Amino acid sequence: MISEGLVPMTPRLKNQNHAPSATAQRRSETMSDSVKQRGKGRPRSGGTPNQSLMTILNLVRQGTATTRQDLERTCDLGRAVVADRLSTLTDLDLVDETKSGVATGGRAPKLVSFHAHAGCILVAALDQTSLSIGIADLSGQLITEHHEASELTLAPPAILDRLIKLIEWMLPRHADAGPLWGIGLSVPAPVPVPSSDLFLTETPPFLPGWETTPVVETLIDRFKAPVWVRSSVETMTMGELTAGDGTGVDTMLFVKVGKRIGAGLTMNRALFRGAQGAAGLIGQLPVSEAGRTGPLETMAGADMIQREGLAAAQEGRSSYLADILARIGELTPFDVGQAAQAGDVASMDILSRSGRMIGHSVAYLATMLNPELIVLGGSVAMTNDTLLAAVREVVYRESHPLVTRDLRIIRSQMGSSAGLVGAAMVVTEALFDPALLRGWILSGHPQCHPEFRAARDAAAQRLIELSETPEAPPTPSL
Repeated sequence: MISEGLVPMTPRLKNQNHAPSATAQRRSETMSDSVKQRGKGRPRSGGTPNQSLMTILNLVRQGTATTRQDLERTCDLGRAVVADRLSTLTDLDLVDETKSGVATGGRAPKLVSFHAHAGCILVAALDQTSLSIGIADLSGQLITEHHEASELTLAPPAILDRLIKLIEWMLPRHADAGPLWGIGLSVPAPVPVPSSDLFLTETPPFLPGWETTPVVETLIDRFKAPVWVRSSVETMTMGELTAGDGTGVDTMLFVKVGKRIGAGLTMNRALFRGAQGAAGLIGQLPVSEAGRTGPLETMAGADMIQREGLAAAQEGRSSYLADILARIGELTPFDVGQAAQAGDVASMDILSRSGRMIGHSVAYLATMLNPELIVLGGSVAMTNDTLLAAVREVVYRESHPLVTRDLRIIRSQMGSSAGLVGAAMVVTEALFDPALLRGWILSGHPQCHPEFRAARDAAAQRLIELSETPEAPPTPSL
């Protein structure tokens, strides 16, 4: 994985030709005839040619089957049918059979692998204090990433313009990653569960003030690729599940601690979103500390840590923080976290109080959900071990003993990359879901899906309508 520094450049994106090969087109046209002409013998399951193609592709993509023999056993398909489908998928550049496995008494079997570099996925993460983008292959593995400071309090059009410039800078530099297949966007707020439509055509409501900013429409129109949007807690949870310490874990609780505090839950290695996409909004849970009661993220989030750190510096309770304030003129939650890691008593007390309040809420969740693993992530949790220790103490003390017997509570090792990896996984799961896959598999590229063409036209029309709508006059101050 490469972390890049930004250089000023505004190159023009190259047009990509996504048309399938003539061989693949001819093969797809004759597939149903070949199935009808199958000779006598025991019946084989597998349904239509499209269904068997999708089944074989996903078995190979997920690593469930790695040889033709595996596919024949798993799918209950005949050798000729498996060979035909693999030949079609090879022509479509979706699978590869150029490598051989280990011989076990005979000829070495050919290995069947998914061609993860047939295309690429663009991922981006908007957060309270940062803007990140990256490119991933079709397996969800990051190829490159870039992170920079950014304030979400800036005007939404300015943030969208910066995002567009970053994408236009990054894509040409990694043209060898393949054509763009999809875009995953992580945002710092709940995203409503999408409608039954396969593709987004409008930006879902996710933050106050962004209602008239056509993020999804602009990305679709500019880069001619479908867009999926999820909350940052959901994408970070997916990132930890697939590439972090959650690998191999069925039930995991991820807790993001920053200006906002939220939780993500996976069950049977699948993300639980809730009825409206609002699962895990624990930042609104009431907590009490030193006679005061308020929402968890107000009482224990990054704003509280910054506020209490500033008070400790100004009141002389922390010479460490006072020195930073004198030199730089401000304090950040990161400064308080670093001071706690260095042994500053006042900073350790601030982080411990935050951790205990978070621990109370997490203990309730742990007792109710019985996760195998709890992962703390986010800007505050990543700066030091003090908060982690406080959360552990409370959860182990207040949860049911049966829940905590084998429970692990750890700090994320992925950092800001978790959200990008998770956004890539959201896109790959959507692209290869049978409901969407059947619409593009014979063409070899999701942009050929007829419903995406309609979604692209709808997004372009929406941009025209927004450009013709006069801006509302500013609200007079009271």
